[in-house]
Amino acid sequence: MNAINTLFNIQYPIIQGGMIWVSGYKLASAVSNAGGLGLIGAGSMYPEVLREHIQKCKKATSKPFGVNVPMLYPNIEEIMNIIVDEDVKIVFTSAGNPKTWTAFLKEKGITVVHVVSSSLFALKAQNAGVDAVVVEGFEAGGHNGRDETTTLTLIPMVKEKITIPVIAAGGIGSGRGMLAAMALGADGVQVGSRFAASIESSAHDDFKQTIVTTEEGGTQLTLKELAPVRLIKNKFFNDVQSLYDNNGSKEDLVTLLGRARAKKGMFEGDLIEGELEIGQIAGLIHDIKPAGQIVNEMIAEFKDAKVALTSIDF
Repeated sequence: MNAINTLFNIQYPIIQGGMIWVSGYKLASAVSNAGGLGLIGAGSMYPEVLREHIQKCKKATSKPFGVNVPMLYPNIEEIMNIIVDEDVKIVFTSAGNPKTWTAFLKEKGITVVHVVSSSLFALKAQNAGVDAVVVEGFEAGGHNGRDETTTLTLIPMVKEKITIPVIAAGGIGSGRGMLAAMALGADGVQVGSRFAASIESSAHDDFKQTIVTTEEGGTQLTLKELAPVRLIKNKFFNDVQSLYDNNGSKEDLVTLLGRARAKKGMFEGDLIEGELEIGQIAGLIHDIKPAGQIVNEMIAEFKDAKVALTSIDF
């Protein structure tokens, strides 16, 4: 067993990203039942909705699962108390300072992982006492680091600086990608976009179909003045670009963004005016299938690719 399997008591070092509007209990339990670690995405849930998903996930799987919590959440204290009340044993935190909640969670016996986009933040997370970090490269969908460091370079740079386990994220959606990440030093992988296009994903079916039809170059990082986010290029994205072309201000961007764009696009299926967050790996996603099948196929491809590499001689 590697460090991630041991840390979470799971069969495979595959973590399903806790994505907003995508990662409900159905997806989390399906990934956990297949041997990975499923995460409920709390970022798009009111506190009592999160409680309901946690309770349903407990009924749907006897395997470990966790909750991803963006720390900028306005009801963060209530969310954390629900996690403790419901006896969730694994929490992934993101979008904030890991010092804020790590000690509180660990005092409750909870394993804590923090999502970072640089070796500097990885070191800060380790110093805050987290048990592992997710290092997310520029290829990832949704909100992203400002430095635009790719996964390929980020993994070994982080491994040089810290001693706790490293989970690689960003541009990983296959067994070959998993092997590449682990060859660079990752102990496991976090997969988002590939699971967004699964049967159990709570994303709207029209958004799932859009993921499947998105090709190379179909996504781009934007809105860096607010919070960098990788989006599929649709009308909303083009409207943002038009603002940039016309020297629009930050206030103009805020006005254009408005509220609930991500919900509109990813959950309600508005492919024109909605915010469609997905990673560059979408260009390699060609179908919608059960999450358990995705896990099994990743592991089979990982093993085949590993054997193929051992036959290479120089």
